[in-house]
Amino acid sequence: MFLSTWSRLSCGALSSGGQRTLSLFSSSGPSNWNKVVSDAEKIVGYPTSFMSLRCLLSDELSNVAMHVRKLVGTQHPLLNTARGFVYDSKNNLQMRGLIVLLLSKAAGPSHASSDLLPQDMVSGIYPSQRNLAEITELIHTAFLVHRGIVNLKEWTVSDGPLKDMQFGNKMAVLSGDFLLANACTGLAQLDNTKVVELISSAIGDVVQGLYYENHNNNEEYSLTSGIDVATWEEQAFLSHGALLAKSCQAAMELAKHDKESQRLAYKYGKHLSLGHKLNSDLQPFVKSSVGEPASFCLSAAPVVFHRQIVGTERWLQLLQQAKTQRNQLDYSKLLAAVKSEKGVSSAVDLCCYHGNKALEAIQAFPSSEARSALENIASAITKI
Repeated sequence: MFLSTWSRLSCGALSSGGQRTLSLFSSSGPSNWNKVVSDAEKIVGYPTSFMSLRCLLSDELSNVAMHVRKLVGTQHPLLNTARGFVYDSKNNLQMRGLIVLLLSKAAGPSHASSDLLPQDMVSGIYPSQRNLAEITELIHTAFLVHRGIVNLKEWTVSDGPLKDMQFGNKMAVLSGDFLLANACTGLAQLDNTKVVELISSAIGDVVQGLYYENHNNNEEYSLTSGIDVATWEEQAFLSHGALLAKSCQAAMELAKHDKESQRLAYKYGKHLSLGHKLNSDLQPFVKSSVGEPASFCLSAAPVVFHRQIVGTERWLQLLQQAKTQRNQLDYSKLLAAVKSEKGVSSAVDLCCYHGNKALEAIQAFPSSEARSALENIASAITKI
């Protein structure tokens, strides 16, 4: 019941303007970002790109991979998601798990329970915390796969044969459900009621955030109504931040750390996620060159800021001016208009605010290599 509900909510994942964007932990400066990630992976004991390997190499998903080959030659998003598991140098699909492991190591051993002994730790991390990191990644991956479901109402011949797109949608639903089911099984095996409650609520948040995201990405709604900055932050947290924030808190709970440590871990995950989402939304506005085709979402943070700054009347005037003879939006004109006001700089300021809040939260943990890695990650997202 729950799985099918999530799948139905995902069916609007094809954003307006034909942009199928997946929010991964990637960076505009791949060399610097990859170094930060590579250094962090060494600290936790192994490359986190292998974190969900046991599940991805299972017989069930091996069969899925064979079927996905049928989508070669189409524009189905599931193909790009699957490709990301193999060519993972740019899009760091395992970042959430890495952060959970780093926080676990930064917090150190617990002194609150005789059941947890320091000698049980591997590279300074309890086995249950490593299992949680894998579970977090499985849930996130299931979310990515489900987001790759194409809205067939917007299907065009250039996307590929309709029967292939329908087949891709079925595979996205089944493989995403399979990953989520494995994650839920692993979650139960942790045998911690509070952790189960935290991660279950995070899954619910993702579903709710996905619903809002699909609604906001509807071009007609974005043109006429839209959302304010406060609402954007609330919804961005649901769809992009809740899973990481609650996983970070759950890692502290598994080690029996006190409520203050759990609160700070949650705070770090929350602000890091929001900072990253802002960084991602800003990329088209800070990296685009003259003459390049513009590609961004009307619910991106700089656009939301711009609308709030100029007001509804001026926004509607801008939309009229940006329409082409075919009554379609010229995104290049919209991008130039947003860049001419303070929408971009306001989004940059908010990104830095969240990055600094994440840095502030992590300062309470003991000084260590793991804490330094978490500081580097928080700093990296503010480099626009």
